[in-house]
Amino acid sequence: MRRLAGARPGRFALALAVLAVPLVLALLGPLLAGEPAPRAPSFTLGGGHRLGTDFVGRDVWRQVLLGGRSVVLVALAATALAYLVALPVGLAGALTHRAWLEELLMRPWDVLVAVPSLLLILLVAAVAPPGAVGLSLLVALVNIPDVARMVRATAAEAASRPAVEALRMQGESWWRMAVGYVGRSMARTLVADAGVRLTGVLYLVATAAFLGVGAAPDAADWAVMVDRNRTGLFVQPWAVVVPALLIVALTVGSNLLFDAVLEKKTAGAGRRRRA
Repeated sequence: MRRLAGARPGRFALALAVLAVPLVLALLGPLLAGEPAPRAPSFTLGGGHRLGTDFVGRDVWRQVLLGGRSVVLVALAATALAYLVALPVGLAGALTHRAWLEELLMRPWDVLVAVPSLLLILLVAAVAPPGAVGLSLLVALVNIPDVARMVRATAAEAASRPAVEALRMQGESWWRMAVGYVGRSMARTLVADAGVRLTGVLYLVATAAFLGVGAAPDAADWAVMVDRNRTGLFVQPWAVVVPALLIVALTVGSNLLFDAVLEKKTAGAGRRRRA
């Protein structure tokens, strides 16, 4: 147990170190980018360009500074929206005693499960190309069914405990049962799912941008940079390698951080049980 307790600060430090670089660049990069320099020949190194130039001769370092905010904000917004809708739906489905209401709440989402997430986004984009806000809504929409089913299954297990029945017989409100007991019981499961979910959302957002959904073909976006500059990978690799590594660091760091939080909660619960 001592080794585990000592490993937690190291896990947090590693997670924060990996996550800090892409987050700082994404959030503060546009403030540090400055004015665009005159364009140079495509896929060249040197000439005052730290990381060379991209496919249209723009400075790669400046594009890196500008390109992370869209990826991070769209992914965070989509994840938050998915949970914002799925949590009340899943909790209501688990705590209701009316079968028809549970079916009404849960079954419509099964239609979305039948269609692959990326295919649905591409189909919608073919009809009405979305911007950053539209992409956030689409990615949230395709994640709601999985989150709602996970919340319902986890909440149903907690709601079947005698403590919930006792609260119901005492006349406690639905809110007190759903949030006060069931919500706290499923907190660790939600934290674990959130880490995996955010990674999946980042992958989906980056893939959509890579395919030209939600971002202009020449936009300052890390995923778009990987796509548009891959033709010059062996001539000027930094235009592809740097944004790709930042996306990887963002996903790996997010998972490490959520794992560290989950480990801390598990260790804290173990200490309370022993006490």
